[in-house]
Amino acid sequence: MTTHPNMTHAIAHARGLRLVPVALTLVFWGAGAPALAQDHGAHGSHGAAPEATAAPAAPSMGGMDQGSMPMQGRMPEAMTNALEMNHGAMPMDHGAMPGMGHGAATAGAPSDTGAAPAMDHGNMQMQGGSPPADARDPNGYSDGFVRGSGQYSLPGVPPLQLDDQMSFANLKVNRLERAWARHGENATTYDLQARIGRDFDHLLIKAEGDVAKGKLHDSRTELLWGHAIAAYWDTQLGVRLDHGAGKDRQWLAAGVQGLAPYWFEIDATGYLGSGGRTALRLEGSYDLLLTQRLVLQPRTEWNFYGKSDPANAIGSGLANASAGLRLRYEITRQVAPYVGVEWQHSFGRTRDFVRAAGERASPTRWVAGLSFWF
Repeated sequence: MTTHPNMTHAIAHARGLRLVPVALTLVFWGAGAPALAQDHGAHGSHGAAPEATAAPAAPSMGGMDQGSMPMQGRMPEAMTNALEMNHGAMPMDHGAMPGMGHGAATAGAPSDTGAAPAMDHGNMQMQGGSPPADARDPNGYSDGFVRGSGQYSLPGVPPLQLDDQMSFANLKVNRLERAWARHGENATTYDLQARIGRDFDHLLIKAEGDVAKGKLHDSRTELLWGHAIAAYWDTQLGVRLDHGAGKDRQWLAAGVQGLAPYWFEIDATGYLGSGGRTALRLEGSYDLLLTQRLVLQPRTEWNFYGKSDPANAIGSGLANASAGLRLRYEITRQVAPYVGVEWQHSFGRTRDFVRAAGERASPTRWVAGLSFWF
């Protein structure tokens, strides 16, 4: 069979390409063996210049068997000797390296006077404390100008003030309602609170009472001075005046009012009257938002007296208490009509006085009214 000249040339070229990897491998091994066989003893001092002549090969690494390594083929003898260097005998002195002076980091390590001193973290000054003498004045940014005066102050324009520097006034009517009872004990009830003053100090007026059959049946009016002691709490000190069907009474009043944790409105006031009379009034309420406008409010009130007052049909101890539920709809945040139910109960001598007057000691009243503020 006659072979084409071009085919013969292609076969020869393919055989030549097969020998290229073998040739490259032999060149790499031949160049790498002398470099790997150089003296690593020079690593003991990185500042020394490398020697021109290569040192004899170091003893082999402890027990390493190159023949057992899974490598294809066998490496030349020169490369095998280079890999058998004993790196454990290399004197690596890190203390002589610049910036590597860790002191006696390892037990038995030789000391080096040229090493960098160890960092003492105990002498480091943390942020805080008194400012240095050359610190910049924090008030110097305004170039000496103050609020309400200077070239940037506009004539006729009052200076800017914060909320606690201004006086405000508001009136809040918590309850203005009509109550219906089963046995005709109907009444109109009012409960309001007016306030004027600043956030920290203000004048407070509280008024609560019942009007039945065209007459003022019972009323309580308090004139108090309030002072904020916390973000949601005020102390109150003043006087209380009682008017109604019985005898008028005057009291000194002292108490606290505010918002307890979990959004409970608390009002607790103690009273001291003439003749050694004392009283305590506790009131609490909670707004349960069914929707953003529909609110269910549980409310309770408790009254205690230190001694009996027959002229006003009041006995000592727990005189009376009430608990009610009112469902209001806030047309706006300022105006909200409501309906509800309230249970009242008299205790002890007070219950006897109420029954003697022909009234029920534990009436249930249905109420409807309006709550607003401005």
